Order: sequence, then C-alpha cells, then structure tokens
Amino acid sequence: MDVDVAVVGAGFAGLGAAIRLARRGRESFVVLERGEDVGGTWRDNTYPGVACDVPAQLYSFSFAPSARWTRLFAPGAEVQEYLRACAREVAAHVRLRTEVLRARWDGADARWHLVTSTGPVRARVLVLAAGRLTEPRLPDVPGLADFDGPVFHTARWDHGADPAGRRVAVVGTGASAVQVVPRLAERAAALTVFQRSAPWVVPRGDRAYSPAERAAFAADPGRAAAERAEVFAQMEQGIEARRAVPAAVAALRERALAHLAAQVPDPALRAALTPDYEVGCKRVLLSDEFYPALQRPGVALVPAALQRLEGRTALAADGSRHEVDVLVLATGFSSTRQPYARRVVGRTGTLEQAWSAGMVSHASTVVHGFPNAFVLDGPNASLGHNSAVHVIESQVGYLLGALDHLARTGGVLEVSAGAQAGYTADIDRMARDSVWLRGGCSSWYVDARSGRLTLLWPDTAEEFRRRNGTFDPAPFG
Repeated sequence: MDVDVAVVGAGFAGLGAAIRLARRGRESFVVLERGEDVGGTWRDNTYPGVACDVPAQLYSFSFAPSARWTRLFAPGAEVQEYLRACAREVAAHVRLRTEVLRARWDGADARWHLVTSTGPVRARVLVLAAGRLTEPRLPDVPGLADFDGPVFHTARWDHGADPAGRRVAVVGTGASAVQVVPRLAERAAALTVFQRSAPWVVPRGDRAYSPAERAAFAADPGRAAAERAEVFAQMEQGIEARRAVPAAVAALRERALAHLAAQVPDPALRAALTPDYEVGCKRVLLSDEFYPALQRPGVALVPAALQRLEGRTALAADGSRHEVDVLVLATGFSSTRQPYARRVVGRTGTLEQAWSAGMVSHASTVVHGFPNAFVLDGPNASLGHNSAVHVIESQVGYLLGALDHLARTGGVLEVSAGAQAGYTADIDRMARDSVWLRGGCSSWYVDARSGRLTLLWPDTAEEFRRRNGTFDPAPFG
C-alpha cells in the first residue's frame, strides 16, 4: 500500500489527525491500529469506576462536539463510544488488528517503509500517534510471577475475576486506584490498599446532566461550546500552582487538606493519607469517594509499598502481612520510555537511541534525524492542569501546516539539531522552578535518566497553541 500519510494509532490523537485529513481531502492516508477496536486508552481501560478527570465538554474534539454526554465527567464507556462515533467518519481509512512492527526511513526514495502484521505500507509522511499510556508498568516484586490467584493490571482488567467474597489487594494509589478502590470496596470481602506515597486529592464535584441540559446541548451547539470555553479558562488558572507561585500553591494545598480533613475524621488515618511532597508535584487526583471507601468495614490502607509475595501472602515494606486472593496492579504505565520508539528507524538510528537520555523534540512534535515524521502525544505534549485534547488539536494543526508546505515545495522536512536543542533548552528553563521538579516527589512526568521534565508542557495550554499550533519552516534544514 502506498499513501501520502501513515498514521500509527487510533486513539484520540490518531483519530483527530485522521478526521482533519479526511475533511480537507488532499492527502491519501491510512490509520494503522494494532487493537481490535479504536479508542486507545479508553478501549484498554475498562476497570470498574473508570472515568475521565477532565469535563466531557473539554475532553472531546472542538471540531466534533457531542450532545450525548450524561455527566460532567464522562464515564470511560461514554468516552469510548464517542471515539467510536468519531471513527465512523474515517472508517474506510482505518485498518484494525494491524500492528506496526517496523517503520524505516528510506532516504533513496524519501519514504517511510512500514512492516506491519497485515502487509507493507509505504508513506511519504509518518504520524506516530501511539500514545503514552499504552504499556502497563508492572512492579518488580519478588514472588509476583508465582502468585496463586488472579493478578492483573487495571488496564488489562480481568472481568472474570469477580471480587465478591474474596480478599482483594490494590497496589498503588494513583489516578486509576482512586477510581477502582471505591467499586472494589463495595464488593470484596476484604480490601487491602498498598500505598507507597499518599496522593493529593481534591473534590471531584461530578454530577449528571439533566434531560433538559442534554436537550439544550443538542438544540444549541453554541451552548456546549460556551461551557467548553468556560471550563478551559477555569482549568488554565491551575498552571500558577504548577509554576510554584506561592499563593496558588497554598490555595491548592489548603483545598486538598480541607477535603482530607472533612472526609477523614480519624487522625491516624488522616496522617497516613497526608502527602509528604508539595501539591502538584504528582498528578492531583479528583475524587469524592476514595477517602470514604478507605473507611468502610473490611478495607485497610497499608501506608507502605508491596515488598514481596509468598504464595497468597503479601508482605509490605512496613513488615505487615496480608492474605490476598486477587491482586490488582494500579501501577501506571511506561510513560517516559515509549515502547514504540525501538521500532522506528530514522536517518541515523532508532527513535529509542535518539531518546536514550530522555525524549526530546522541536515543537513537541518533530525530532531531528526523523524526516517527514511527526509525533503526537510525545515529548512535552501533555498538560498537568488542562485537557490533553487541546494539545492534540494544536499538534494536528502543526502537522497540516507541514503537509501544506510539503505540497508547495516538495522535498523532505527534517528539523535541525540546533532548533531541537534550543527548544529543549526552553523547556528546561520553563520547567526549572516548577513544582514538578522542585516539589520533592518522584513522578512519571520526569525522566529518571536525565531528571528532565519530558512528559508535560510547563506553560499554559494557550501558550502551547500559540507556539506549536502553526507550522514554521524556519527550523528545518
């Protein structure tokens, strides 16, 4: 198959690029998806309680609004249905169950040659939209492989492992854990939660949309757009706390501590749930149910990491022992080291080699040594305070501008090493005094090899679009 553009991945980023490509109708393209369905993260995560942490009106494409959201924060199944609906517009271009095994730049014909599980693909432009939360990170716990019972990651939920009447343990207290713990606490005979470090949690404030509100969204698309703009403006204010502005940090900290105090009256449990790092250093979680769930009969918080397993006995770092029938790993993903990078071979080596000291780029979208390639949801292309969809739409705008430039001029686009180094230095300068680097925590936002902030854009969402939403040919040699 020969196409102008090959898009790898059919999650938010890949589908967003595909829809914009289809609507402009200038390039031939294909979307290659290894799964049996579209949706990416929202296809893979089906654990009880899964939901979005960004209001639904903002966690959707501005160019594909929906009037079908039932809640302010959409349940995971609704997000997946939304993406399926989006995919119908480009269904003719999507190849499911097609895994990209290798993508190699061929300078002789200025094309990307892809080896896939369903046959070769040749493309002038490669768009990597494989996501950053795709490969579960499993803990290195002695005895895990020999655990005598169901054990699975939240992103690979075993729906056949009914927790009813069983002793269940959850490893981790991050974003997935605070959603799944309340649901497990309702069904399990006993629930043990292993907490390596306490999360900062603020009120979620979720609510259902009334039938009248949903009818109004359907009748007047401008109403949904107005709510989207209002939510966006509110969330933009959150960057001040991440920039470590003292007043903003104090206000966010007090909000979280007040929530903890209001929901956890027991001083010992409250102390165990009080983080020992600055608020915002790790992802700030939204929940009105997590703290109450930990106080239900039969639920125990272990304020220590899981250290090892001996049969069905889980031993924590504090020396405590716990009998377990089902083990749920809420341990996150390989985020700073993207598994697909080893499969992409550019002009002088693999993307994994180019990122051996941590992910780098120019405009958070292009990488030196990889001509005519664009990475969506890659280096410094997420937000710690606002919607990632805004960033994706900005990157797609950059991609389309680059395609227009290629159509006018022909040739090949490869960003210069100097431009990439300058952009990386700018990122480091903006991040230097942020709470992500100065907050006293270890997080998946920061690459352990370099100590650099490689996942997040350390400024406002508006600034990301201003700087990276329009293609500029100047940095390209």
